[in-house]
Amino acid sequence: MTPEEKKHLEDRIIDVLKTVYDPEIPVDIYELGLIYEVKVGDDAHVDISMTLTSPACPVAESLPNEVEQKVAQTHGISGCTVEITFEPPWDRTMMSEAAQLELGFM
Repeated sequence: MTPEEKKHLEDRIIDVLKTVYDPEIPVDIYELGLIYEVKVGDDAHVDISMTLTSPACPVAESLPNEVEQKVAQTHGISGCTVEITFEPPWDRTMMSEAAQLELGFM
C-alpha cells in the first residue's frame, strides 16, 4: 500500500470517526479529542488508540466496540483494533476549536 493510499484510507476513517458520538456530549469523538492515534497498516488493518472522557465513563464498554465495528466496515479496511488508554488523561484542551465553541468553552 502506498503512502497516498494509506492517507486516503486514514481520511475516510476520520470521516467515520466523526459519526460516532459520546451520548452525553453533542460532539463527535474525533472533535472531542478522544482519538489519539489512527494507524493504517500495509494490510489495511487499522489500529486506533483512544481515550474516554473519564475512566468511569458509562459507555466504556460500548463506545470502543462501536468505533471498532464502524471502522472495520469501512470500504477498503481489512479490520480494526481499538486500544483504550488514559495516558495522557483527557481534558477539554484536547477538543478542537469547533468542539469548544459548540460546547460554549470559547
